[in-house]
Amino acid sequence: MNFPGCNSRFSNLRMAAAAALVATGEFLWGSSIFVPNHSFELPTTTFVSIAIDSWQKTPKPDWYEETGGFLWTQLTGAFKNSPPTSPDFIVNCDGNQAVWLFAVPEAGLFQDYDSVDQDDPEPSHAFDARFEAGKSYHLTVGVIATGGAMQQGATLELGLYYRDAASNRVTVAATTVTNLTGVFSNNTRFVDCVVNARTVRSNDPWVGQHIGILFLSTVSTNLQGGYWDLDNVRLLEGPALLNPVRTAEALRFELLGEVGAEFEILTSTNAALPLSEWTRLATLRNETGITPFVDTDTNFDQRFYQARQLP
Repeated sequence: MNFPGCNSRFSNLRMAAAAALVATGEFLWGSSIFVPNHSFELPTTTFVSIAIDSWQKTPKPDWYEETGGFLWTQLTGAFKNSPPTSPDFIVNCDGNQAVWLFAVPEAGLFQDYDSVDQDDPEPSHAFDARFEAGKSYHLTVGVIATGGAMQQGATLELGLYYRDAASNRVTVAATTVTNLTGVFSNNTRFVDCVVNARTVRSNDPWVGQHIGILFLSTVSTNLQGGYWDLDNVRLLEGPALLNPVRTAEALRFELLGEVGAEFEILTSTNAALPLSEWTRLATLRNETGITPFVDTDTNFDQRFYQARQLP
């Protein structure tokens, strides 16, 4: 689901509608971007650990006093999910581990091409994705609030960024997540929160730059306290066609792309035909970043689809 209130060109991606290709009901073609340690499984812990592979912690600000309280490095860390029989078992945890992030101003985690972690003083360059012209970018993170009696109104920023020539982080797109009981009603289920970055243009300063991911506590000092849980970081590039499911009556899939943009859905029984010979099935306005589409014409053994963003 999209988090409530979070606030050129055509794809070369093609999706075949043959039953053999969609038998699993969950087929993703070329849109997933690899994020190292995306579900915080490394290093493995039997309970809790302040070590998190591949992710760098934000530096301690001068105002933060470590005497008599938590060390800055203890404000973020990984924990093992409770057993299924436990009342605090997180039912949709991806893998066995997740991370906590205290609701303290400026506490956070980030990852980019040049970031380091607790074990590696030099960058591994494992996260090597770049912003490409004609592509939109979509970050999804599982979030739980309410931890440690977190106050209503506490905020967390989820963002995509690049580094400028001086190595400063420059935000490309961000979402502010707010702790509200109408959204976060318990601590046993992650809520998917989304950051949608518009289609990259050829003159954008971030075109060709490495992608960075940031989780940053933006809580005010009068609301600080408690902690967030985060898990299952997913980064997709669009436009793309996702999650096809074929039945005897219809083929259903989802269009991923820039929020608010219009797209044509094109189809052909021959993927080698020039675009001018493909058939236009529909024009869709992508209101939320992911829009469902249903094709009820199933009288084909094989059919190919494209999404083309309109100017």
